[in-house]
Amino acid sequence: MSLLRVLGRPMLASMFLTGGMNSVRDPKQVADAAEPVVQPVTQRIPALPDRTEQVVRLSGAVQVAAGLMLATGRMPRPAALAIAATLVPTTLAGHRFWEAEDPEERAQQRIHFFKNMSMLGGLLIAADDTGARPSVVWRGTHAARGVRRDAGLVRRSVRATARPAAAAGRVRAKLPA
Repeated sequence: MSLLRVLGRPMLASMFLTGGMNSVRDPKQVADAAEPVVQPVTQRIPALPDRTEQVVRLSGAVQVAAGLMLATGRMPRPAALAIAATLVPTTLAGHRFWEAEDPEERAQQRIHFFKNMSMLGGLLIAADDTGARPSVVWRGTHAARGVRRDAGLVRRSVRATARPAAAAGRVRAKLPA
């Protein structure tokens, strides 16, 4: 693994570890801000808890677990995707700069919104990073190609040996016993 990955993954995960821990410990702190985003989502996805505080706590737990996985390099691609999935509603709930009346607050919320968008971009890059190893799709494609090649060799081999064997069988059948 490259030094950049060893250093970069924990750095990227650090924000989600701290933010996730805060959401798990004290979900009431952000529940009011999350309410406008959480309620439409929970109505569409019945598997999610009904209470906003529980959804905030669940999102924080996902961020902590996936953040640890990303930081330690354990299944970093799915971890990055899981964090990205929690970052979208978090950003929409917490940094609604278009609703701010005060110009200073609007500017601060816009900065935080685009900071989160930048982190989302980093997470998407991390989710696509195979660590210089071939992806599962590439490995599957090449394995299938190898199987097709081997099957073709077997087919040609059978054809090449079947004709002489059949001819020898016909000759043997004609011989007196």
